[in-house]
This record gives sequence, structure tokens and C-alpha cells, in this order.
Amino acid sequence: MQARDLLDVDDLTPEELRQLLADAHRMKASGYRGQELAGTTWALIFEKPSLRTRATLDIAVYELGGHPLYLDQKGVGLGQREPVRDVAKNLERWVGGIAARVYRHRTLEELAEHADVPVVNALSDRAHPLQALADAMTLEEAFGDLKGLRVAWVGDGNNVLASLAKVLAPLGAELVAAIPEGYEPEEELPLEVVRDPRQAVQGADAVYTDVWTSMGQEEEAERRRRDFAGFTVDLALFEEAKPTAAFLHCLPAHYGEEVTEEVVYHPRSRVFDQAENRLHAAKAALRFLVGAR
Repeated sequence: MQARDLLDVDDLTPEELRQLLADAHRMKASGYRGQELAGTTWALIFEKPSLRTRATLDIAVYELGGHPLYLDQKGVGLGQREPVRDVAKNLERWVGGIAARVYRHRTLEELAEHADVPVVNALSDRAHPLQALADAMTLEEAFGDLKGLRVAWVGDGNNVLASLAKVLAPLGAELVAAIPEGYEPEEELPLEVVRDPRQAVQGADAVYTDVWTSMGQEEEAERRRRDFAGFTVDLALFEEAKPTAAFLHCLPAHYGEEVTEEVVYHPRSRVFDQAENRLHAAKAALRFLVGAR
């Protein structure tokens, strides 16, 4: 990689991770706007539809003085109309950085390999670092120091879980994931896997879930509903956690599947704090990649 990239949170050292989170908290508290990206355009490539990721990256680039350039798959044809390498070599001549929301993680790796500008993972099938940074920020707001915190994950061993595990471990939090057999993460992660959602949730400081069927997996939806039966985070399951426990979800939620509406709108739900913090996490990540301190 010729430029400093952020393809997952393990591209950051523990000290860099703490620095980035501290910067995100500081900017949120101050309503920070800056000029770190002044005079540059950032390409925002979206193979997948998005609300939070598109809005927060667009605003983050703007509030740091840059110009966001939205490029969708219909127009770019990433890897179809043009090879990923060619797209990268073109964009590096025009923009100061690239953020890409893609189906395949390999697409990001190719962009990073061939573009001599920073590349940010705005979501791939393997990782979702900006979401994990916002999650850690939200947990710090709720609990302060995360050392010794028990976080329960209920559901698919997906990209969100993978990045969450990598960001929580350096901060000293424990992650226990209730995952149906056959849906475990593809890579070895710093977490404990169990089969019973109640075993994961009991005594937890926070309960986190995500959709059972991600974009690109629609043909598996019916099978996944069967395989994930009993993994819905409803009020009864949430109450197995500590009385002070927070609820997390990266959204969008499929009410009646992985979670019930009453849990998302529970007084201890932090899901909209997470969504808000996506903006501050994105700003901190962009500042970090251009060397701002």
C-alpha cells in the first residue's frame, strides 16, 4: 500500500485506536469543523445502498473542508465496466482519497494496492471499521473505560462482528457471541462463541445484534430465518442482561427478525447514538489518515 489506508481496525495500533477515539469525542463535544481536507476531493464509491455511511462520510468530508464526490456502481461499474485497478489509477490523479462501500473485501484491497491515495473501507463483506469505531465511541460514552466490560453479540458472525471484536479487544472489553452453528466468523477473532443467546446475554453490560441477512445474501433469507430461530433480541432476552445494560444495533433493523421494535426504542437503547457517532468516527478517521493531530 503506497498510502495509509483503513481497511479494518487492525490497521491501527492500540495507541492509534485510542488517539482516534479521543479525537472523535473531542470533535463531537466541540462541534468541530476544520480545514484538514481543504482543496481536496474525496471519492465516495458505493456498490451498495446506504443511509448512515453515505450521509456521514459526505458530511465528514465537507465539515473538514473537502468536497465529497459520490460515485455509484451504476455509473462507475467497478470491476465490471472497468477493472478495479484502472478505476484506482484514474481516481488517484483527481482525488485526495477514496472511501468505498463494496461487496467483496478484495475490491478494497485492489483499490488500496493501485491508488496512491488513502483508501477507507466504508463496508465490505469482511469488515466495517467505521461502524466499529462508532460502536466503541458509543460504549465509552455509556460506560467510560471499557476495560472489563462484557459485550454480548447475538446473531450472525458477520463483518460488523469481526471489526467490533478487533476494536474491543485492545480496549480491554470482553466479547461473547451467540452464533448458530455454521455462521461463525471466517477468521479467528478475540471473542468467545456460544450457541445459546441467553448464555451470552446474562450479566452483559451491552447487547448487540445485526440483521440476519445482509445485502447480497437475499437468496439465503428464508434459510437464515429458520437457522436463526430463537436468536431474536426481544424484551425478555434483553432483560437477561444487567439492569444497566445498553442495546446496540448498527441499523437498518428488520423488526420481528433479529430484534423487536420495543428493544430498539427502549430507554437504554443506544442505536441512534451509534448512528450519530458514525459522523464523528468518520471525521476522526479522515483526520488521522491525512496526518492531522
